[in-house]
This record gives sequence, structure tokens and C-alpha cells, in this order.
Amino acid sequence: MSFISTKPPAGFRDFPPELMLLRKKVIRRIEEVFEKYGYDPIDTPALEYWNVLKGKYGEEAEKKLVWRFTDPWSGREYALRYDLTVPLARFIASKGDVPLPFKRYHIGLVWRHEEPQRGRYREFYQCDVDVIGSPYPEADAEIINIILEVMNLFNFEEYTIKVNDRRILKGIFEEYLGIDEPYPVYVIIDKLDKIGLEGVREQLREKVSEEMTSKIEEVISLRGRPFEVLEEVEEKFASNQSVKIGVEHLREIFELINDLSKIFLDLSMVRGLEYYTGPIFETVVSKPRIGSLTGGGRYDELIGMFLGRKIPATGTTIGIERLLDAGIELGLFKLDRKTITQIYIVSLTDKARRESWRLARELRDRGFKVSLDLSRHKQSKQRKYAQKLDIPILIFLGEKELKENTVTVYSRRTGKRVVVSRNELADTLENLLKEL
Repeated sequence: MSFISTKPPAGFRDFPPELMLLRKKVIRRIEEVFEKYGYDPIDTPALEYWNVLKGKYGEEAEKKLVWRFTDPWSGREYALRYDLTVPLARFIASKGDVPLPFKRYHIGLVWRHEEPQRGRYREFYQCDVDVIGSPYPEADAEIINIILEVMNLFNFEEYTIKVNDRRILKGIFEEYLGIDEPYPVYVIIDKLDKIGLEGVREQLREKVSEEMTSKIEEVISLRGRPFEVLEEVEEKFASNQSVKIGVEHLREIFELINDLSKIFLDLSMVRGLEYYTGPIFETVVSKPRIGSLTGGGRYDELIGMFLGRKIPATGTTIGIERLLDAGIELGLFKLDRKTITQIYIVSLTDKARRESWRLARELRDRGFKVSLDLSRHKQSKQRKYAQKLDIPILIFLGEKELKENTVTVYSRRTGKRVVVSRNELADTLENLLKEL
């Protein structure tokens, strides 16, 4: 018999209840922020035709990172979602009559065939929020304000939202540096956090001269407080029309941001995907060193690749896995909840066991989350089971309780024990749960 591994493939993970409960709670709170700003949910298939994704991400991603395969039955080429943005573009193109601006959020799994490392997995959730149809800074500013609200919601303090604009980079690289095809250089610069400045220098030298490498390094060293860096960029490069447009767009964005103290204008931040056309932004925490927690920007030409006409768009993704990993390490999230169950009914006799089913149904109908013994265990084992799962409230049902139409309720967290009639039980449980 061949060996069967019980571990999932590298870069894939199992999630026990305590992590799933935290994940679902975090996702729901993020959804509430999105919905507060008027964004509606959508979903798309996990599987796309390969030609839908092809030509959208850049050569490196498409040759090394996209999970793609040929269907042995139809011969068609398919791919797993690499992100949620290209599927959104296809979705918009397929609908045709979506009212603009279209504000959506999308939370779903994506897959990337890259080497697993800290904060980087092959299967992970992305949490996207986008505005389709507005070319104006107001749309970008709203996305950044949503990022700020999410980060503050979970009490992150030492974080920065790095902002740049691809049009500023394009103007500088093409006019002042004479690089007609800057995207391959962007890909190298995008590795700055992974390989460091010396690593970037080495890779740049393989593409351009030593002199050009020094000039590029000078450009990407421009970073700091938003309006101060904008002034410096204007002073050096504003005669270029592309730079001028980018600077003015960013200035209008910054005027609408709720908290500029978290914003950092950084010309070394380029975002590696090919489809970005304007403002780009990502969020990093000072600790732990885990990569960007959010990343996105404007992609005004992507939908047009499907539709044949330009539709502006901007948005960001929040990396749920990194957000959780960073929050757990910083102590912002606790993995202390092992079950969704609020109440466990302990049956003391066979007769009480049968009645516990009726009681459980009554409580579930009232909205309580209730579990009970399914293995005909003795009282001691039932109590140990509830203790292991840290179920907060126990209801004891025995001969005495059956005769008097009462139950004994015990709150494990507060130590409070009360005997109440069945008619008073729901109100008693609600009050005890409020005390937890």
C-alpha cells in the first residue's frame, strides 16, 4: 500500500475551528466597513479560461505563478483565479449594462504557484473593494479611506500606506531616463523589500548601464510626507505632462484623505502587476516583517481589454491571511474561541436525555447556539467535553428538574449557578450571555 500523506500540499493549509471562527469574524467586520461605504458583494468562479487571464499580469507572473492546465476531456486551457481584479473586469464586460459607478466588494480564494514563505501561501483569501466607472481622485481617496478604517478597526498602529502613481514613474522613466519600456524595470524595483537595495542594483545592471542604475536609484529614493515629496517631484520633473497629471491627481487624493499621518509618498513603490495605470497604494506594518497587508491602485485600461472601450477603475485588496498573521503576532487577535456553541445541555439520566432534545430545539428556535450529548456519555464525560471546547454555559437536566419543570444553569466564566423554570430560561440565558 502506497504512503498517503495526511499533510496538505506545500503552501496550502488546514484551518481548525478556532482559526476559522477568528477568520469569519474578521471578514464580517471588514464587510461591514465596505457596506457602510455603499459597496455590494459579488462572486465569480474559481476557474477561468486561460485566455481571460493571459496578457493581464505580466510575463513573470504568467509564466511562473498562474496555476493553469489543459482539461483532458475538452482540450480547453483553464486557470485558477490569480486575483479577483481580472475576473471583475470580465464580469463587468459580460454584463454590459451595469450602472456606473459600480461599487463592489469580493472576498474569495485565489491561487499562486510561488514558493511558500512567511505570509505567502499558494492558496489564500483576497478581500477586494473596487469602484468601476469613475476616473476621478474621489474614487481613489474613498478606497484609501476604507483601508485606513479597516486598519484602525483592528487597532493596528505602526502602519503606513505607501502611495505612488504609475504616470509619474512613466514620465520620469521615459523622458528623463530614456527608458521606453519601463515595466521590466518596475518588476525589479518591486522586489526591493524582498531582495534589498543591493539585490535590486544587481538585477538592474543586467538590464541597463551602471550610470542608468544610479539614476534609477536616485529617483526611487524620493519618499516622505505626501505634499513635501509632490513639491520635490514637481520641481524636478513637472515639465513632463504625464508627471504633471499624476502629481495633480495625487494632490487631489491627499486633500480628501481622512488621516494623512499614515500616508507616505514613495517613488520606489511600483506594484508588480502590469495592469496598473495611475495611483497605486499598499499598506505595510513596521512589525512583523510580513510584506504588504493591502495593495491596489487604478487600472483604467483593464476592462477595455475585454470590452473594447475604456472604463476607468480603481480598488484595493486586503490580504486576509497576512492581516490575521500580523494581528495574531501583535496580540491584536486572540485564538481563544474554540467553538461557536454557547450552551451545552448535560443530561443526567436516560429520560433527561430524551427531554434534552426537546429543550435544545426550543432554544435553537429562540436563536441560541446549542449542543448536546450525541454519544450517550455519562455526566462527567459530558462536562469534560464542554470544558475542552470552553462552552460558556451548561444546562443540567435530571430527574429533579424534569419533575419540577426547571433546569439548572451554570455559567462557567462567572461561576454563577441558578435554578430557573423553563418559562424563564430564555431570558436567563440572554442575561448570562451578556455578562460574558
